[in-house]
Amino acid sequence: MPCTTLLVGKKATIDGSTIIARTDDGFFDVKKIIVVEPNKQPKKYKSKISGVEVELPDNPMRYTACPSVDPKHGIWAATGINAANVGMTATETITSNPRVLGADPCHKMVNGKPVGIGEEDLVVLTLPYIKTAREGVIRLGALLEQYGTYEQNGIAFNDENDVWWLESIGGHHWIARRVPEEKYVVMPNQFGLDHFDWEDALGEGKDFLCSKDLKEFVEKNHLDANNDGKFNPRLVFGSHDDSDHVYNTPRGWYMCRYFNPRTYKWDGPDADFTPESDDIPWSLVPERKIAVEEVKHILSSYYQGTPYNPYAHEDTGVRGKYRPIGVNRTGVTGIIQIRNNVPEEVKGVEWLCFGCNAFNAALPLYTNVSKMPKYVSNTTLDVTTESFYWATRLIGNMADAHYGNSIIYVERYQKAVFNKAREILNEYDAKIAETKDVKLIEEANEKLAKMCKAESQKVLNSLTLECSKGMKTGYARSDN
Repeated sequence: MPCTTLLVGKKATIDGSTIIARTDDGFFDVKKIIVVEPNKQPKKYKSKISGVEVELPDNPMRYTACPSVDPKHGIWAATGINAANVGMTATETITSNPRVLGADPCHKMVNGKPVGIGEEDLVVLTLPYIKTAREGVIRLGALLEQYGTYEQNGIAFNDENDVWWLESIGGHHWIARRVPEEKYVVMPNQFGLDHFDWEDALGEGKDFLCSKDLKEFVEKNHLDANNDGKFNPRLVFGSHDDSDHVYNTPRGWYMCRYFNPRTYKWDGPDADFTPESDDIPWSLVPERKIAVEEVKHILSSYYQGTPYNPYAHEDTGVRGKYRPIGVNRTGVTGIIQIRNNVPEEVKGVEWLCFGCNAFNAALPLYTNVSKMPKYVSNTTLDVTTESFYWATRLIGNMADAHYGNSIIYVERYQKAVFNKAREILNEYDAKIAETKDVKLIEEANEKLAKMCKAESQKVLNSLTLECSKGMKTGYARSDN
């Protein structure tokens, strides 16, 4: 699925939390958030896309998920946090090349039998069974080796200390790296890793991991394109197509340009990196500490402040040239935050965004609960303002069509939800720390959802009036 991922280590965040965030950019997929209790987790899982069946352990944990409302293509759980405060987002579709895929093909069927797991399946197969981010890599890696995959994907895990990133290679191989604590990572639908330590990966596995035969696989199939004695996985397993320079690399360029505006020169004829550079770093130390609000902002972006902004007043000749991060067809964006310096019961917070990020708001929800508010969990396929998903889709449709007159209302809406959400989180963090009463967590979520519903209704009211003024059938006697 063509998504955008941002990962932030705990020393790079403003509050010492770890963050994994991803836009789930399907085709206007209708989404909701639910809590899956252990007794609702299947003992045997069957993929709808491939038909492969997977036996599951007997000890699942509770976890949150953002499944598709229409189950015809499978669960597609997308993102969540489990009872051990481990987060997962799956998946970022990534690229590869014919040399890799020819050596280890991706298949859904072999000899008439279903094989392969994919994005539809990965959260359900992994998240309920892991107690650390590193365990997530090891479990998913074992599943990929056993069952194979029919697509190329990147998957992120986080706990209160670490963020890990795994990328699949061909049908049965994989590679992973722990994100350095002081850095952030950008992933725009391309194979990302640009550095790898074989000794650590095949030894202690402290910061790097991979399938056990990966080095032999590279050597046997003559995949190593590096020419300087260093191993850059991106050159070996990734792609450098013309389409990457329009669809993928510009997003990485814009994200790094935002967080490191002075570290490199990003614009002009003598730029260090351009929107079409293949060597934009996978990770950087940001010039300032990163907050959730900034994660949401950059995942909502559409090249503001550049000639590529599709909403620019004047045609710059390159307006709308590159694929935006805040693309129109996003189903859900999950900003998974595992916090430190708060009680264990409230460490996990999932900031939830539905629809096009350019015009939606981020609603935080505590994940240590048995149920989610109806405003976010009872989504149906019918359009209604009683659903956060549909309310934000309506907001986006109106604001896009009347951008110039509407964007001020959207900006006020986004800020209002952030401001009031922070106030409620601070209030309940303190209450729960003092009382140890976990029943307050669901109360907090209901209060957050009620606030968000009121703010969403307020901006819908404003946009409806503003858009009505701009209707082409408008006419007054003074128009004669």
